[in-house]
Amino acid sequence: MTQLVRAASLSGYLDCMAALGLDPGPLLREQGLDRRALAIADRPVAAQAAVRLLERSAAESGCRTLGLRMAEGRLLANLGSASLAIVHQPTLRRALAALGEFRGRINSTLVLTLTEEGGEAILREDLALAAPEPAQQSIELALGVMVRLCRAMLGDTWSPRLACLTAPAPSPADLAVYRRLLSGEMQFDAEFNALVIAAEDLDRPGLLADAGMAEHARELLDAVGKGAARGIREQVEGLIFLQLPSGRATIQSCAASLGLTVRTLQRRLEEEGALFTTLLDRARKQLATQYLANPRLRITDVAAMLGYGSIGALSRWHTAAFGQTASTRRRGNR
Repeated sequence: MTQLVRAASLSGYLDCMAALGLDPGPLLREQGLDRRALAIADRPVAAQAAVRLLERSAAESGCRTLGLRMAEGRLLANLGSASLAIVHQPTLRRALAALGEFRGRINSTLVLTLTEEGGEAILREDLALAAPEPAQQSIELALGVMVRLCRAMLGDTWSPRLACLTAPAPSPADLAVYRRLLSGEMQFDAEFNALVIAAEDLDRPGLLADAGMAEHARELLDAVGKGAARGIREQVEGLIFLQLPSGRATIQSCAASLGLTVRTLQRRLEEEGALFTTLLDRARKQLATQYLANPRLRITDVAAMLGYGSIGALSRWHTAAFGQTASTRRRGNR
């Protein structure tokens, strides 16, 4: 089944391309898209076409910060019909929960995970694509949109403590764009893409808090029969992305995290047309593609971050999955 996202996920693309002086027509046609496909926010487009479009456009234009520049002009309304149910939550924590709940309405490929430790909270963002794709532009766009959401709720002067990006360090000119749009400290060559914020920010009263409006928006979503609670498949995808580096991304550990038996988890996944092994393989392939595109990550680092104890184990899996070793594939990326 083709994964779909709203055309609004590409909001700002045409404006950015115009500012860069590049005709987007040929790039759109490469992906089976056109300007009309982007004009209707709720029109479904293939997720991988959207991801490829941004990667190809960044390469063709030489603009490494395309995704971030798109985020700069985003309105919260671009979140679609669920936007009111998100931004009017009493706290950022509740808004993030609503974002996860209505993920299917916004971008079903985006996996947001929240962890807290030592006074800090980590907002990690991954893409759960059916087939692996380089997706740094889409990830950085998502991070930029998350910063805008946080500022809408906590004030324009709010900044994350740290922005973690798996991409290598940019040129000084591009770094200035990262700092302008993400603020805070930057860590490149990171293990994952995330914002690190003060844990106390999660429970600060939101500037747009309006319990009545949030509840009314939720009732409207439910009334039209399109509001989708966060399914078990989406929860498992988030756990897999979190647990892979520790080597604990097993169905047993995911079941335990969700308070389910393995058999119950298998049954509930099957009810949603999913298999744990398929979700695990997709996540591993996507992360492998992302990590191997970064020349500063050693193959040993990639192996560890994908949950393998040795380069040999990574090589065997990678050859079976992609028809070549990780080292060979990396050489082909140069």
